Amino acid sequence: MATLDDKLLGEKLHYYCSSSEDEAGAADSDHDPAEDGPDGAPTGAGAPPPPPPHAWSGAAANTGPKGVIKDWQRFKQLEAEKRASQSLEKMQLAQKLSLTCRSNLDDDKERAEESRLEEELGLLEDDHVLREFIEQRMREMAAGGPQRPQFGRLVALHTAQQFLDAVDQEHQDVTVIVHLYDERTASCRTMNDCLATISRLQPLYKFCKLRASTAGVSKHFSETGVPALIIYKGGAVIGNFVRLEDELGDDFCSSDLENFLIEHGLMADRSCAPACIRDGADSDSD
Repeated sequence: MATLDDKLLGEKLHYYCSSSEDEAGAADSDHDPAEDGPDGAPTGAGAPPPPPPHAWSGAAANTGPKGVIKDWQRFKQLEAEKRASQSLEKMQLAQKLSLTCRSNLDDDKERAEESRLEEELGLLEDDHVLREFIEQRMREMAAGGPQRPQFGRLVALHTAQQFLDAVDQEHQDVTVIVHLYDERTASCRTMNDCLATISRLQPLYKFCKLRASTAGVSKHFSETGVPALIIYKGGAVIGNFVRLEDELGDDFCSSDLENFLIEHGLMADRSCAPACIRDGADSDSD
């Protein structure tokens, strides 16, 4: 049995064997089986219960050197992202301001351009000026450009060389209509009269007449193939018609011949041209 001195000096009781049954019984009477652990070992009344299995969340507060370094790196990363975002915002703001800022010189140029446009619009509001401008543009468009030549008459070709020059040396946009005729044939004389009338109504087309004998055709063609029309453009043949009296009849006029050429796509329809061009052609024919 341990004495009071042994207890004070820290001697362990399990080194001694107690013969006191009272002390053992008191110890047994103080023990509560309900406080025993799962393996039957007694647990203290004030001890916290053990944590349930698998209760760890996977994260722990690391206050060691590694944790401090990671926190510092994350802080620097956030600072770098913040600086990049601020730089981007500044650049966008500067670009926006550069697009919207205008100098006094730009304002003066814009006012000068506006005043010029107002002057031109004021001129166009005048009906007379506007009508002249429209008529001029219509003539240029119908002529295919300001450099396109005009004729307005039936050109007589007397030699084969004149025939070649009339076809090969003409503007590439001009349609050349050549009549091969024999003056002894009545339909050929009618054809020449009709071509002379159409040439005044269609001054953008070049109308020519050439004796079949001068062109070097055979005698049989001169007797049976006339009146004949050969149409050229850019030096190439785009139309060839022989013995046209079979198509037009014995008694035909200039309108019949003009409609014949329009139907075959060799001449533009005057009825589709602007009124200013039709009026000008009619006045020239008068």
